[in-house]
Formats: sequence, C-alpha cells, structure tokens
Amino acid sequence: MPLFQQAAFHTTVARLRDLPSDSRCEIAFAGRSNSGKSSAINTLANHSRLAFVSKTPGRTQHLNYFRLADGKYFVDLPGYGFARAPEEIRAQWEGLLAPYLRQRAPLCGLVLIMDSRHPLTDLDRQMLGWFAPTGKPIHVLLSKADKLTRQAQLVTLREVRSGLAELGGNCSLQLFSSLKKSGVAEAERILAAWLGWKAEADPTHSGSAGSATGSDMRAAGCVGEKLEIDTPGKKKPPAKGGPGARHALRE
Repeated sequence: MPLFQQAAFHTTVARLRDLPSDSRCEIAFAGRSNSGKSSAINTLANHSRLAFVSKTPGRTQHLNYFRLADGKYFVDLPGYGFARAPEEIRAQWEGLLAPYLRQRAPLCGLVLIMDSRHPLTDLDRQMLGWFAPTGKPIHVLLSKADKLTRQAQLVTLREVRSGLAELGGNCSLQLFSSLKKSGVAEAERILAAWLGWKAEADPTHSGSAGSATGSDMRAAGCVGEKLEIDTPGKKKPPAKGGPGARHALRE
C-alpha cells in the first residue's frame, strides 16, 4: 500500500494565525504553475483528486493542509508564476508564503516540483533563495520525466544537480512521473525519513520503459544524493516591489 494513502484534506489556511496548532511535522510542496505539483501530491497519496488539478489561474490561493497522521501533514502551497492575478492577491500570497517558509517551526522540509523539461527557472531559483537559508532539506522532483528520453533525463539530472550546487542549500533530487508512476518509492523514502517513518522498498516503482532507472541515475550522481553545500548566511526574501513582487502565486 502506498505510504501516504491515508492522506485526507484537513483545512485551508489564509492567515498565519490560523495554521494548525497540533502540527509536529509538515512537508510543504511548492512549484511554479503547471509544474505538476498537484499531480505529484495525488500520485504520492494514490488519490486522483486529493489536491485539485486546475487550469484556472489563481485557484489555489492559500495553504491547503492534508493530514497524514496525528500532527503530521502535507501542505500544498500556492503555485507561482502567474502575473495577471490582482495586486491584492499577490500581496496576500507573498505576505503568507515568505514568513511561512522561513519561520514555520513544524515545517521539516520542502518538496520543490520542477517540470523536467524546464527546470530551475528564475522563479524556482527565487523559491530556493527564500527557503535555503533555513537549512531545512529540499527535495526536488523533476516531474513529467516521461516526456524525456533516457539520455535527456540523465543530462537534465546532471545540469540541475550542478545548478543546485551553485545555489547552495541542503538539496536532493530525482526524476518523477505521475503518469508512469515512476520515482514514487524514491520520493516515499525521502519524505518518510523527514517524518520519522520507515518506507519499504517497492520494486514495482523502480522505473519504467523510456525513463532512467535507479542505476542510471546513480551513475549520473543524482539519486537521493544530498548536495552538502554551505548555505549563504544572509540571503533574504525579495523585498516588496522588487523583482519577486511582479510574480503572483497560483496553482
């Protein structure tokens, strides 16, 4: 049975004071619009509509909490990159997300979903810049990996690994495909460790036709491998009105 199959919607939060008080450990999921974030959450939970997959700009405007067990949650963050949302909504999201990512004590790690065909965009780098100074782990899911050939997957892994090393932070990364259900066991092992759980190996998720296998990825130096890089000491979130303020956040 998938490790997170018991996940269920818990609450939606629009203000920091409404964050669940019983939370002991929560994992946040972030990604730019259309990166496959909601699909990744649904795949990990083995639920087709746990996190709503929408093409409507700005639909996910708040923090959506999914309960895994007592005091343990997945948190679906607003997708980022949609610039036409109203100014007041952009300000609300930025006022909610930046302090949440940098100050939320029960937050034990960030899963950053990137489209494997377009990884490490400027907005992805901005999100890493917001979160990396906390020193908490970041696990990058390179989604839609089924859209790439095996060779292209390996090239992307190497390039993203190099880019993450330059940015700094406590990062690991992997390929992931919601369509092919590949990379699920790898992600489960990483996230289970953050939650203090044990994930059993599942050979049915070890790879699929046309995607890089675990041995291929290990050869590329990218499977579940932490990038032990010193985090810059004084990175700050973008100031209101700066480059980051031009981009709204949405699912």
